[in-house]
Amino acid sequence: MGATENSTASSSSRPMAGTGNDTVPSSSTRPSIVNIGVLFTYNSVIGRSAKPAILAAIDDVNSDSSILHGTKFKVIFHDTNCSGFLGTVEALELIQNDVVAAIGPQSSGISHVISHVVNELQVPLLSFGSTDPTLSALQYPYFVRTTQSDYFQMYAVADLVDHHGWREVIAIFVDDDYGRNGISILGDALAKKRAKISYKAAFSPGASKSDINDVLVGVNLMESRVYVVHVNPDSGLNVFSVAKSLGMMTSGYVWIATDWLPSLLDSVQPPDPNTMNLLQGVVALRHYTPDTDLKKKFVSRWNKLKHDGTSGFNSYALYAYDSIWLAARALDVFFNEGGSISFSNDPKLQETNRSTLHLSSLRIFDGGSQYLKTILKMNFTGVSGKIQFDLDKNFVHPAYDVLNILGTGPRRVGYWTNYSGLSIVNPEIIYTKPPNTSTSNQRLYSIIWPGETASTPRGWVFPNNGKPLRIAVPNRVSYKDFVAKDRNPPGVRGFCVDIFEAAINLLPYAVPRTYELFGDGKRNPEYSELVNQVAENKFDAAVGDITITTNRTKIVDFTQPYLESGLVVVAPVKEAKSSPWAFLKPFTLPMWLVTAGFFLFVGAVVWILEHRLNHEFRGPPRKQIMTIFWFSFSTMFFSHRENTVSTLGRFVLIIWLFVVLIINSSYTASLTSILTVQQLTSRIEGIDSLISSNDPIGVQDGSFAWKYLTNELNIAESRLVKLKNQDDYGTALRLGPKAGGVAAIVDELPYIELFMSGSNCQYRTVGQEFTKSGWGFAFPRDSPLAVDLSTAILQLSENGDLQKYRKKWLATGECTMQINEEDANRLSLTSFWGLFLISGIACFIALTVFFLRVCCQFRKFVPEGEEVGEVEEIESATPRRTIHTTSFKDLLEFVDRKEAEIKQILRRKSSDKNHASPSSDVQCHSVP
Repeated sequence: MGATENSTASSSSRPMAGTGNDTVPSSSTRPSIVNIGVLFTYNSVIGRSAKPAILAAIDDVNSDSSILHGTKFKVIFHDTNCSGFLGTVEALELIQNDVVAAIGPQSSGISHVISHVVNELQVPLLSFGSTDPTLSALQYPYFVRTTQSDYFQMYAVADLVDHHGWREVIAIFVDDDYGRNGISILGDALAKKRAKISYKAAFSPGASKSDINDVLVGVNLMESRVYVVHVNPDSGLNVFSVAKSLGMMTSGYVWIATDWLPSLLDSVQPPDPNTMNLLQGVVALRHYTPDTDLKKKFVSRWNKLKHDGTSGFNSYALYAYDSIWLAARALDVFFNEGGSISFSNDPKLQETNRSTLHLSSLRIFDGGSQYLKTILKMNFTGVSGKIQFDLDKNFVHPAYDVLNILGTGPRRVGYWTNYSGLSIVNPEIIYTKPPNTSTSNQRLYSIIWPGETASTPRGWVFPNNGKPLRIAVPNRVSYKDFVAKDRNPPGVRGFCVDIFEAAINLLPYAVPRTYELFGDGKRNPEYSELVNQVAENKFDAAVGDITITTNRTKIVDFTQPYLESGLVVVAPVKEAKSSPWAFLKPFTLPMWLVTAGFFLFVGAVVWILEHRLNHEFRGPPRKQIMTIFWFSFSTMFFSHRENTVSTLGRFVLIIWLFVVLIINSSYTASLTSILTVQQLTSRIEGIDSLISSNDPIGVQDGSFAWKYLTNELNIAESRLVKLKNQDDYGTALRLGPKAGGVAAIVDELPYIELFMSGSNCQYRTVGQEFTKSGWGFAFPRDSPLAVDLSTAILQLSENGDLQKYRKKWLATGECTMQINEEDANRLSLTSFWGLFLISGIACFIALTVFFLRVCCQFRKFVPEGEEVGEVEEIESATPRRTIHTTSFKDLLEFVDRKEAEIKQILRRKSSDKNHASPSSDVQCHSVP
């Protein structure tokens, strides 16, 4: 089967690889000829493009004396004919020729088999077409991939899916190593984006159109409309031909093809109109190769390279060309580092008497390990771009073109790199900037989808298999206003059902559905079990009063909450006994004491400021004390009869009256609240007091509150009592804990509001709502219907329909207010210390100004040179006489004098000074 061909093609203008790794020939002996094996399928899309590229590369290498310095490559071609068995036989025959490297094969399945052979004989295998990611495993050390790995391509597909908001795809693939392993990586990549492969539709290699038809008919009955096609280029068009005949290339469908499709289209020039008609709206990925001068020169000489049966140019031709150059450049370095070409027998392959296979002709390449290391260290620029390997033996800087097939050919709508994801910027520019893989920065140009629509398809439909959605509805025995069994279609009714039906009617597509009751109708069902059955796909959805909790969101998807909820405590209430001292409750004891003290303090300050000017604040001591007390407390009612005449007194009084106004208003409001709201009270004040007590607690049967109280609040189960309906609620609360009832009930707010609306205000919620949650509709994880219904529920909320349905079903009474604790209405000093501080500062300023003024008068009254003391004027018919004193009592007597008398004496003293001689004594005379 093998054929040996020497390279004969030549060209005067051949593209050369980059200048990296140029070396000077060593003095070691170089062989004149080195055998290179080439292994691929001639009659295939990839083979027809690869063969002329390989021949051109061999000719270019042998013609360039600066590469191998006299050593020539002798090429040995073998055709694998797309057969794993023949590929193995051909590989054995190939290696019998003592080749130093094997180029190919193009098939991942054949590469898996041949890799075991080259591993044993230590011959590097440079594959330009095997993209299976698992070939990079440590199991195949001598396998070197000289093209992009499908590992990166599948992550590019996952980014495409995530970019458009799809959560499920169907994989259509050829069931061989290439197809299975690629789709396996796709599943991992989608999982990181919270998406998944909902179904894997596989068909055998070389499957007929009838087999493919059976596969596509099956997937067309499923929910997802996003198809990822990962097949061989030689038979891949059959998938789209059958899809076209089944009407699967119309609006609403999404087709994503891997690099096999662009390789096929590029190899057929000009494109076939019939083929392009099959592919309208398909999105495909193609290996990105930069438009360097080397590539342009190679493309320009392509028509001269083609031989009989050669197809058009595609990316695999570039990788095949660079594979030869990689082998040549690495071999040159290998020689320069002292390597030599030699082969030795493998002890494991020695013939035995029973063997009819001539395995002894297979020999180990002694320098294979060194040559492999040299290959993996190479770094140069080829026609396909940068040739450099990472630690996983993959090309660095992997990138793909994102193509949209439209009209007569593909149109590039962007790029993908593992560096920054989807972008409309050229990868060469992207790699010069910091990486940016943020979801908001992923961008592509507009795509025309199948059906010639520019709007992104939803990506899913209801399964076209005649089965409507099975929707579970709780079969409640209490609070049937929320959801209950109904004799009329659709078999259920209630607030929750009306909300669900209204949201469904807002969707732009029909949702076939049937309702199934969950529960035996004798007691409320366990809602956690209902959610579990939705998670296990026993139901397609659950509609009802289902609380969104953390544990439930881990296994199902909920819609946007349509009703707010939360746990509250409801307890019986009774009238509090009237107290004759209720009028003292508005203020705390410190507040009463400070207020009384300030009344007296302000009264005393006003008396001091008014005493010298206002006759109403003068008189005997007993009368003045009574005046202070009367004036102080009369300001409480703004009924003080004494007028203030001094500026300082009025200043203090104005500020104090403002303080009194605030205090009076606060007292009145607090007393009103205490005498009205606090007429009803309960021994249970909230969840904290309920936990600290040992009284039994009522819980609705089937509610999540049971587990919340036991698991989160550590309340003993022995204290919890299950209540089935509203009658049980009322009975248990009326009996109380001492008579076999409960002290309080813990339940969700919507139930409690409905319960209290018919209780004649015998019960109230106490304390605060101690959890926050809501009710939603449950769907299996990643259900697209949950997202659409959330949007519909928001629309119902915005247009007011949610409130209309709530008024229709959930009429509530006026007894829903909470009981406030008594101390909450009592006013403490904390609320008023600022007012007292302002009043105190005003009093201090007024007193300071007053005493400074008095001291100034006193200094004028007693001139310098006299003994410090008070001078008293004695009224008599005798001549004036002067009395000198130094007692503090005299100072107080001075302060006690009227302001008018002091001013008159000071005027007389000033007049006497003007008429007296400088040596005369200053005398103070009494007022006549």
